[in-house]
Amino acid sequence: MIDIKILDQTLDTDYCRSFVTHPSAGGIVVFVGTVRDQTQGKPVQKLEFEAFESMAIKEMAKIAEAIQEKWDAIHVAIHHRVGTLDISDIAVIIAVSTPHRKAAFEACQYAIDTLKETVPIWKKEFFDDGEVWVAAHP
Repeated sequence: MIDIKILDQTLDTDYCRSFVTHPSAGGIVVFVGTVRDQTQGKPVQKLEFEAFESMAIKEMAKIAEAIQEKWDAIHVAIHHRVGTLDISDIAVIIAVSTPHRKAAFEACQYAIDTLKETVPIWKKEFFDDGEVWVAAHP
């Protein structure tokens, strides 16, 4: 099963973990990406995320389907937040369950790396001296 969401409200790590829980899962990995207080040493006040939602959901589903195929994932949840986020808010949750732990780690890493490369989600960083739109890459 796959659960893909783009939400303008607080993301729920407990929900995502529960969604991927399964008796056949020997490994569950949950990645939680949060808003940090600096970028390249420059203090960040907040972030704003925007998405081309219909395309983003399609691309996120492709990632989840690839994970199921390559790593034999049982369940995959990918949730991303849009709107204004404060420091420490959760921007993205990726949860994966697989029969074995190594596959779960690899699948989760693939998911976040591919999401940042292919999914049309953009972020604006707000600083004391202005703001800038950047690709949603680290």
